[in-house]
Amino acid sequence: MGLWARITRVFRASTGAALDKIENPELVLQQTIRDMRDRVPELNNSVAQVMATERLLIKNAENLEKQVVELDSKIKASVKMGRDDIATAYIGQLQQAQLDLERTSAQLEHASLASKQALKARDNYVLNMKKRTAEAMQLISAAKQAKLQEQLAQTMETFNIGDDASTFNEMREKIDRRVAAAEAKLQLGSSTVDAQMADIEREAMDIQLQDKLLEYKSQMGLLGSGSGNTSGKQISAGSEPVSNEEVLEQVIVNEANDAKGSN
Repeated sequence: MGLWARITRVFRASTGAALDKIENPELVLQQTIRDMRDRVPELNNSVAQVMATERLLIKNAENLEKQVVELDSKIKASVKMGRDDIATAYIGQLQQAQLDLERTSAQLEHASLASKQALKARDNYVLNMKKRTAEAMQLISAAKQAKLQEQLAQTMETFNIGDDASTFNEMREKIDRRVAAAEAKLQLGSSTVDAQMADIEREAMDIQLQDKLLEYKSQMGLLGSGSGNTSGKQISAGSEPVSNEEVLEQVIVNEANDAKGSN
């Protein structure tokens, strides 16, 4: 294959590909419909010219028929009057009129056939145009539907379910990790030495308050003989703190013993 043929082939292929990209089927079909409709007036003019020729030939034939009849009458009148010379002249005109009538009749026959064919062609074209127009409208509707589906497909691609699912899973894992870390920090903070020391200090404060309460009751003589032992036990048991419920129970027992002693 020659160089020029290869260049031509490449150019045609590139041009065809470019035209395929920019060619809009909907616009092409609409233009085709307009072109078909624009041809209807031209066809009507052509048919009208054929029919006008037929009408003209019909009139010429009618005039020739009248002329033949008139010449025939004139020939007969001239013969009756003995004017053979005039009769001969009329006979020459009659023969020419008859020839013209035969020729016009033949032309009229062809014109009539051409007129019928033109009308039939025009009607077939209009019928075919309507059919093609209906098909083109269906194709345009299908093209619009295809374009809409393409737009919907592109929109759905931007909201791909798989991508969204992976995004949600990734974010869920990050949030779960943050929650777990926060819970671990909270648990670690509640079990630190500072927190334990705070608990011990609160317990020591409770013991001091109970000792102070017993001291007041001892000064007021509200405690019996066992109050001192109880107080000493509580003081000596500093390493083992006594709960508030045990202290209150001991106070009640001491008061009961004092009541029995007074009786």
